[in-house]
Amino acid sequence: MINHQMSLVSAAGRVLLALLFLVSGIGKLAAPAATKAYIISAGLPLPDLAYLMAVVVEVGLGLALLLGYRTRVVAALMAAFTVVTAFAFHADFADGNQMNHFLKNLAISGGLLQVAAFGAGDFALDALRARRRPAN
Repeated sequence: MINHQMSLVSAAGRVLLALLFLVSGIGKLAAPAATKAYIISAGLPLPDLAYLMAVVVEVGLGLALLLGYRTRVVAALMAAFTVVTAFAFHADFADGNQMNHFLKNLAISGGLLQVAAFGAGDFALDALRARRRPAN
């Protein structure tokens, strides 16, 4: 019973983290010009490439996280992306709002690192793949 509850909680945490990225990524797909303008305003080079990378991480890796596919690697990559975006977009520590966004990004990264450390749980494609793998 405890393992089932832990699996449900693990899946819920993974889904909630994934939804954050998916909603953000879909917003970027809906407004590419505004997203690129924001990237430029942050002083980042190659806004088209940065936009593409953000969409790939938020939508592509967000879906992988949601489904629990290659979860440990995906979560680690997403954690790194989230730390980078914290420094790139929210490092104005004199602005309390930006400081809050920075700290939220770090907290999200912490949650993703927990997923990277402990895996997706039983309700994930990773678990299905492991059950189908022949025993050695």
